[in-house]
Amino acid sequence: MLLNIVSGFLAYLIDTKFGEFKFIKHPIITIGEIISYFEKNYYKDSVLRGVYLVLFVSGITTSMALAISLYLSQINDVLNIIITSFIASIFLAHKMLHDEVKKIITAKDKKGAIAMLVSRDTKDMSSSDVYKAAIETYAENLSDGVIAPLFYMLLFNLPGLVFYKTINTLDSMVGYRNKKYEKFGKAAAKLDDWLNFIPSRLTAVLIMWLCKAKELTAFYSMGQKHDSPNAGHPITAMALCLNLKLGGDTSYFGKVKKKPFFGKGREVIVKQDVLKALKLKTKLDLLCLNFFVGSGVIFILSYDVL
Repeated sequence: MLLNIVSGFLAYLIDTKFGEFKFIKHPIITIGEIISYFEKNYYKDSVLRGVYLVLFVSGITTSMALAISLYLSQINDVLNIIITSFIASIFLAHKMLHDEVKKIITAKDKKGAIAMLVSRDTKDMSSSDVYKAAIETYAENLSDGVIAPLFYMLLFNLPGLVFYKTINTLDSMVGYRNKKYEKFGKAAAKLDDWLNFIPSRLTAVLIMWLCKAKELTAFYSMGQKHDSPNAGHPITAMALCLNLKLGGDTSYFGKVKKKPFFGKGREVIVKQDVLKALKLKTKLDLLCLNFFVGSGVIFILSYDVL
């Protein structure tokens, strides 16, 4: 457990400082290629075939992570921690997420910039719509890209982290409710929902905590109105934190989808709201790093007592 704590701390520190390493092919790209290979060769409009997809892809990636972890456990502990931390940091995305969302504010083509981050239609977006999408993306991905990976890293080390990111990538590629993926992507989507159940709510609580909200669970009633059992909670927490209304009707693939509002404030969103949301990064970084330090101290003290 101490290895997980120390490796998680260093991985988070590396991501905070460096973000993505451009000289390395990102493992998520490789996972995506494996998914595409299976889909191209074995796609079938079937739930069972989607189960095979999940087993095939997660079996490959998690086995590789387990093999790496087992090998590293046989070498020097310090070297084990350094290598594990470096690999784990690649799967974290807080700095990259922050930087990509911030680019939208200064981009000449804001619609084009937000289109790189969301699946909704962007052609007819107003400036407020763009900023709203940016804040929602940042809030939702704080769970998928930061808290959830750390959560599974702490519990199961590198194999847990890789398994989570594999399922999350599967969901992002095939977990859609449309004619092609309704059945084929169902297993991936359901498993992603289950894996994000705790991290999404934990993320929402952390956002409320950082905003010094009086009621840390005030997000829950509105958050559960989202189609996703998880995404609505951090989005609602961010909306309450910024005193905004997020959500609302949104266009996807040429069709307007009716969506509830999340939050109780202004509907018109400006760039200052995005900047305010992004300011949470420093506070969240400090909170997470202090958590790792505290957890390590408690573990060591408890071990000495035992």
